[in-house]
Amino acid sequence: MIQVYNKSTCCGCSACIQICPKKCISFEEDCEGFRYPQVDTDTCIDCGLCEKVCPELVPLSSQQPHKVYAAINQDEEIRLASSSGGIFTHLAEQIIAKGGVVFGARFNEEWEVVHDYTETLYGLTAFRGSKYLQSKIGATYQQAEKFLKAGRDVLFSGTPCQIAGLKLFLRREYPNLLTVDFVCHGVPSPLAWRYYLNEQQKGSETTISTIHFRDKATGWKSYSLTLGDNQKGCIYTNRFYKDAYMQAFLANLTLRPSCYACPAKAGRSQSDITIGDFWGIEKIKPEIDDNKGVSLVMLNNNKKICDLSGCNLIAMTYKDASAGNPSILYSSSKSPYRHLFFRRLERSQSISSAYRICTSKNFWTRLYRFMYRKFAL
Repeated sequence: MIQVYNKSTCCGCSACIQICPKKCISFEEDCEGFRYPQVDTDTCIDCGLCEKVCPELVPLSSQQPHKVYAAINQDEEIRLASSSGGIFTHLAEQIIAKGGVVFGARFNEEWEVVHDYTETLYGLTAFRGSKYLQSKIGATYQQAEKFLKAGRDVLFSGTPCQIAGLKLFLRREYPNLLTVDFVCHGVPSPLAWRYYLNEQQKGSETTISTIHFRDKATGWKSYSLTLGDNQKGCIYTNRFYKDAYMQAFLANLTLRPSCYACPAKAGRSQSDITIGDFWGIEKIKPEIDDNKGVSLVMLNNNKKICDLSGCNLIAMTYKDASAGNPSILYSSSKSPYRHLFFRRLERSQSISSAYRICTSKNFWTRLYRFMYRKFAL
């Protein structure tokens, strides 16, 4: 049976929960807001299926892409509404046009991120754009399997570890399945996100109606996190390098423990396509960089469910891609202040306060002087 003794060895993909024939595994949230599997040992029959589908226990082999592109969706409206160049929408539209099903991550009514599927073009809108949270994947592996067995084309998008979990869950290759992951820095704490939203709304009568983690009003490379109210319009916006939630995320303070030793780097997710931002494109192909977004697209095999015709494509190299995106190959480094951050977050319930403590020179100077006085005598 699956047992998590070390939290850094569970990526939270939920494959174990969905494969369990007795439905005796549940997710329980820990003090940092991350969810981990718990087994009802009275019901468990020790079939071992949960262990056989775990990306941590059964790591997949590494792969390098067959082809690499810098890509831009020619539909300017979709491109501007997307995090980078709008390629996910281009791929998803083809699946929908063939009567297929697209799985992706969307916000629910509580502004949690959940996995879901759509069979309509309208439904793709909710999946578009980055969401810097780990999605609750629910029963979507089981749902995808049913569609695949019925002969429907399926596009399943998710983090690399979620795609690895899906591959292990299915236990066979489907010619009608297209798996799409993205270049992942790591997934931050849902608890930190809840505190952040409460902090933004504290003392306010506004109601959050829209959230954009990658608002391009300030440009693709200097994007903003923006919260909106349908009645009052924009109620908060700040560039990512000034926003406390994004600062803590990019400083590796809020990531899931497994993200510091990700089992799905360097193509180990076995996805068909990997997408992301083509960071550094201004140094390689400055003529296509208009600060509206350029996608990185890595075709990891020769599967032909979708094509990229209709997009502006420029052939690149794997070296070009990984130079500006080290997260393709390497896990994020664990911040030495991570434990302190969560301790301060628990006390203050303010992500801004917790982040300031971890980056305050005055705090560390006072701590050093206290420790020196205590142990130097």
